[in-house]
Amino acid sequence: MLLSVVIPVLNEERNAPELHGRIVRVLESQDIDFEIVFVDDGSTDRTPDILRDLHDHDPRVKSVHLARNFGHQAAISAGLQAASGDAVVVMDGDLQDSPEMLPVFIARWREGYEVIYAVRERRSAFWLKRLGYVVFYRLLHRISRIEVPLDSGDFSLIDRRVVDVVNAMPERTRFVRGMRSWAGFRQTGVTQVREERFTGEPKYTYGKLVRLALDGFIGFSYRPLQLASLFGAAVSVVALLLAVLLIILKVVHGIPLVGWTSLIVAVLFLGGVQLICVGILGEYVGRIYDEVRQRPPYVVANVLGKTRLAVPPTPVDKSL
Repeated sequence: MLLSVVIPVLNEERNAPELHGRIVRVLESQDIDFEIVFVDDGSTDRTPDILRDLHDHDPRVKSVHLARNFGHQAAISAGLQAASGDAVVVMDGDLQDSPEMLPVFIARWREGYEVIYAVRERRSAFWLKRLGYVVFYRLLHRISRIEVPLDSGDFSLIDRRVVDVVNAMPERTRFVRGMRSWAGFRQTGVTQVREERFTGEPKYTYGKLVRLALDGFIGFSYRPLQLASLFGAAVSVVALLLAVLLIILKVVHGIPLVGWTSLIVAVLFLGGVQLICVGILGEYVGRIYDEVRQRPPYVVANVLGKTRLAVPPTPVDKSL
C-alpha cells in the first residue's frame, strides 16, 4: 500500500524542511510505503531550491512546480493529479495541519472509510477570522445541495477511488472540500486543534478567503439566485402595499403627499436591490465564462520525481 501526502506550498522555505522531517518520522513508524508530493504554487523565495534539495536527499519527495501562482485550490488539484498512492493525504505546508494526525487517518482508512477529514475543534487565529470561518461553514451547510461537514478544511485522507472521481471532474473553479463531499462514499471526521503557523505569514488574505467562500456558495448551491428572486418578490409586495396605503391616505383621508425624501429613499433602495441581484447573477455568469473558455486550472512548469503528471518538454537551449 502506498500513501501519498500532497502539500501545496507558497513561499514556505523555512517550513518545508521541518514539515518533511515530521512527516517522515511519523510515517516511518507506520506499516506503509509513502511519497511526499509538494506542489510549488509559484513561490518567489528559495522554496523551489529547498524542494530540490529534499528530493536529492530523499527520493520519496516529489515536487510539482506550477508556472505561476494559480491559487491554493488549483495547487491541491495538481497534487491530486500527480499523486500515485492508494490513498492521498492533503495538508497545508505551514504545519497548522499536524503530521501527528496521520496515524489516526490511516487507522480510520483501514477500518473501511474512504474519506477521513479533520474537524477543527479550535483554531489559533484573530477573532475576526475565526468568526468569518464560523459564519461561512454554517451558511454553506445551510444552503448547499450536498452535506458539507461543519468546520472541516482541506486536511484529509482520501481513498484512491474518491481521488479518481475528483480528478475526473472537469470544472475549472475548484473547491476541493466541496468536491470531496459531493463524491460521496463512506466519510468520517476526526477532531483536530489547528495550531499556529510554524513560521512566516498566512497566505490566505481576507480577500482570498471571501473569494473561496463565494466559490463554495456558488459552486454547490443555486440558493443565492433563488434568494435574489425571493428578495425581489418581497420588495415588490412591500412597494405594492405602500402604494395602496398612499392612495388610501390621499383619497379617503385627504392627506396631501408632499416632499421628495420618501421617493428618493425608495429609488435608492430599489436600485440597491437590483444591483445586488445583478451581482449575484454576475458571479454565476463569470463562472460559466470560465468553464466555456476551458482554460486549465493550472500550468505545470517542471516536475521532480516520478509522478502521474506528464513531465513538461525540456526548454530549447537558445544559446545554440
